[in-house]
Amino acid sequence: MSYSLTLYLVDLEKARGAIGSGDDKLRRMIGGRFKTALAHADEWFDSEIESGAPTRYEAVKAVINGGPYDAAHGFQYGYAYQTICEFYGRFLDNNDFSPFRGEWLEMVDEGLAKLGIGVRVTDFMYGSIPSQLPRPEHLPCYGEWSPQECAQALAEWEATTAEQRDALDREVLAAINSCIGWTREAQARPGWGVAGFGF
Repeated sequence: MSYSLTLYLVDLEKARGAIGSGDDKLRRMIGGRFKTALAHADEWFDSEIESGAPTRYEAVKAVINGGPYDAAHGFQYGYAYQTICEFYGRFLDNNDFSPFRGEWLEMVDEGLAKLGIGVRVTDFMYGSIPSQLPRPEHLPCYGEWSPQECAQALAEWEATTAEQRDALDREVLAAINSCIGWTREAQARPGWGVAGFGF
């Protein structure tokens, strides 16, 4: 079985602030901009919706309104939060992390550690969505790199030597370069960080 990370460059405070905001304009804008994607998501999860899960748009509405939630279908609110991150943010290149198998994230984390870089890509696969929302039973997983963590990781990368980098597996180094690219993009937008969803 393969997995995937989907990542966004986003103002994390703004995205989190949408939860329970009651912002009807935001709800309408998301419904308009993502109308086709929301409908496609409902087709993908049609059996769950038939069993009582909210539609994706209903889940987005609940997240913005701060409820009501049906904890039995927590996955929909996780995906709704992803939609909010996509609305406020920008998709980041995930070619080195979609798809992936086995211990790939752990291998990249090991490479980051060898270089003295403190962030971990497993944060995106083994974390959970914001605590205000019902926790999904399985997917999506969620994690963040704060603006401060991105700045620190970039500084740590810039302190590495060519010899340290060349000692790593080529594929691992390529994935780390992608990660550092995310941190550079975050630094170009003060206050922005990385939101990552694992599937």
